[in-house]
Amino acid sequence: MFLNRFASRIRQLEAERARENRREIVRALGLGQITKRDLIRWGLLSAGGTMVAKNGLSPFAKSAYASVPTGTPRSPVRGLKRFARELPPPYPVERYRMSAVADPGGSTDRAFQFVRGTDQIMPDLPARRSSYHSLFSQLRERGEDATDYTNPITGVGPIEGRPPVYQGRDFYAHQRWDEFEPKVGFLLSMGQIEPNQRMHPGLSELEANAMWSCGPRYSDDGHKIASGPPPDTKDPKTTPGYYGFRTGYCSPPLVKMRYGEGAIMRIHNELPVDRHLNRGFGRNEMSTHFHNAHNAAESDGANNAFHFPGTFYDYHWSAILARHDAAIDGRLADKMREDPGFNLRDPRASSIDDITGAPVSINGDFREIQSSMWFHDHRFFFTAENVQKGMYGLVNMYSALDNGNEKAPNNPVSLKLPSGWDALWGNQKYDINLAITNPALDLKEQLTFDIFDTDGYLGDLLCVNGAFSPFLDVALRRYRFRILNASMARFLQLALVDQDGKPLPFVVIANDGNLLPKPILIASGMMDQLGNGERFDIVVDFKRLYAQGVREAYLVNVLYHKDGRGPEGRVSIGRAMRGFSEDPAVGPFLKFQLGSEADDFSTDLFTSEFLNPKSGPVLTQAIPPLKPVRERHFRFGRADVSARDPVTKECTPDCGEAEKFPWAIRVNGQEWHAFNATRVSAIVPAMGDVEHWTFENNSGGWDHPVHLHFEEGVTLGRTGRSMAATERGARKDVWRLGRSGSVKVQLRFSEFTGAYVQHCHNTTHEDFSMIMRFQVVGYNNGQPQYELAPTPLPTKEGVEWGASEALPEAHPDFPAGDE
Repeated sequence: MFLNRFASRIRQLEAERARENRREIVRALGLGQITKRDLIRWGLLSAGGTMVAKNGLSPFAKSAYASVPTGTPRSPVRGLKRFARELPPPYPVERYRMSAVADPGGSTDRAFQFVRGTDQIMPDLPARRSSYHSLFSQLRERGEDATDYTNPITGVGPIEGRPPVYQGRDFYAHQRWDEFEPKVGFLLSMGQIEPNQRMHPGLSELEANAMWSCGPRYSDDGHKIASGPPPDTKDPKTTPGYYGFRTGYCSPPLVKMRYGEGAIMRIHNELPVDRHLNRGFGRNEMSTHFHNAHNAAESDGANNAFHFPGTFYDYHWSAILARHDAAIDGRLADKMREDPGFNLRDPRASSIDDITGAPVSINGDFREIQSSMWFHDHRFFFTAENVQKGMYGLVNMYSALDNGNEKAPNNPVSLKLPSGWDALWGNQKYDINLAITNPALDLKEQLTFDIFDTDGYLGDLLCVNGAFSPFLDVALRRYRFRILNASMARFLQLALVDQDGKPLPFVVIANDGNLLPKPILIASGMMDQLGNGERFDIVVDFKRLYAQGVREAYLVNVLYHKDGRGPEGRVSIGRAMRGFSEDPAVGPFLKFQLGSEADDFSTDLFTSEFLNPKSGPVLTQAIPPLKPVRERHFRFGRADVSARDPVTKECTPDCGEAEKFPWAIRVNGQEWHAFNATRVSAIVPAMGDVEHWTFENNSGGWDHPVHLHFEEGVTLGRTGRSMAATERGARKDVWRLGRSGSVKVQLRFSEFTGAYVQHCHNTTHEDFSMIMRFQVVGYNNGQPQYELAPTPLPTKEGVEWGASEALPEAHPDFPAGDE
């Protein structure tokens, strides 16, 4: 994938020139100067979308100066001092109080204003149940002034990207608005990177459009944060919105939420209006997916409702516990009685009181409490580019069980996990988020990406919270680390080792943000693999390690790739510590420096008691296997199929000049389908039904981490490889299938309805069409999701609509199987 570190300077320049040539092709495609048909006709691009290997264009072509293809230039980090920068924390997103006001549209629904402190009303429009797009359209139709609800940057189209009422039915009104009313709000701007942002002190400042990321919308004094156009632009236009606002940081944002505290996440698109001001990759249209929150479809961020620069989108993050409706709906309650472990009155189904820290009872199944989550862009066909460019953030969800206070006053159900105790909940002094990304830099030390790689884009660096090779000073006590693999295609396998490369023990307490039934001691110091989007929460006892002579510890990646198909294998810890020439991302990437003594009030969960499964501590309870109402079978593989509608010949979203896509999904043994957002591949007809879904990898040499939106599942069984101890009994939302492997999971859908997706979380595979839509229908307080929701088709002037179609295999009575 990358050049050998001993490659000659002339070979480095040749490979960099090939990369620049590909970037020029991307720019010409974006400007409409050429089409992909031209590239196919010129012999530069295959019909499947893969760049043909030619000298001067592909780094994998035969070199003019060497007899073998030798790859892309490595990131220019050789000679940089490792572990010279302290680990940056994610920046905390401000929490606003939501105050009820009259709806600006005159409806009987309440709207909610963003308020700082007790009385500072923020200069943002109130959040409302229905989209401002509807209000904009109504005023236009009546010939009235709609300026207040028009895109302020372009002067064209509505100010909100959320779709409007369609034929009298409000599919994108927030579901259960009054029932789960927003109590807190978050205001973010997605923009260009701020000045003076670097991934390492020895690297160059990132250019404005090298990275796009979230930043706060308002300063402490209430003014909008925006540094205006980059100073080096040569375009004569002076409107700041044309260039975009510089609001983002290298480190991701962190949102802290509580169960029972509904929220509005409003994200403003402050990116350049001109698509081509992207420094070679990234699309300036966005759609934010909260991975993997229990939210309604209109707030899931993956239904083709992307929005443009100058607009915002209001996501209603419900913060309810799954199976909430078993307390209020007899039909769901009857179905839950099939599960002997379900207990609606379990005291662990609780949030946290703001005054006393005591548990506050909430409806739902405590076994489905979530903790470590994240959000990221989900613009169909551009997810990999946008997330690689920095469009993601972190979310910690707190409950009485996992409350972020290890003293836990007045809270008998708290697990007292390592965190701190200054605040009643959500302390982070000893509870650290580690978001691992896999970038690559060009020879100008700026982020780069290759849109022509359909296998999966690999970088050659590992960064943590946006920093290359950082260190963290740790006290002699227990810490919790929330580890996220936020890379696009790279799988990770992490080891914790000391200064001599000796493995160190730690404890795994959560998988994909879901607590394990019991903590699992990893005496070998080696985690299971982490696919894209997967998470592990671990606890490390540095006091105990210090007593054993450890003074420095390292997180080391031991899993290597040759390409984006999937991991090739594991190297020894010793070899990884010395550096692995075939894959520069193998090796130590985060250093812990053990410091001074510190208090530790966390529960004594992390001892040899783990070796006794009968007497060891309990974190939660596993959900048992249940008899399914129906089963479904999904194959993920390579198949050159078209996403175009056979009648209209159109793609949704637009697939440009692409004739076919290399990746597809096959449901219940029917035809392979590339993604078209108007096509529904599975209908979930009745909330509360238990379903068993089998995910199979038909790709041979590839691996696929399959992600399901909206609900988590319990792994029932695997083929192709054994199930890790950290997966048994765990709830998950990403499953690595393994090469030619399969996974069977148990699911139950309830509370919300609408259009969702599942896909491969190797986001290159997703962007090249390994994604499918499913639809949850059923009773839901009058929402119009008894029928298939129409598909939004966003334009700068406003949302148009496409009719949705259910494929034959989508129907719930269609027989499962893939013969």
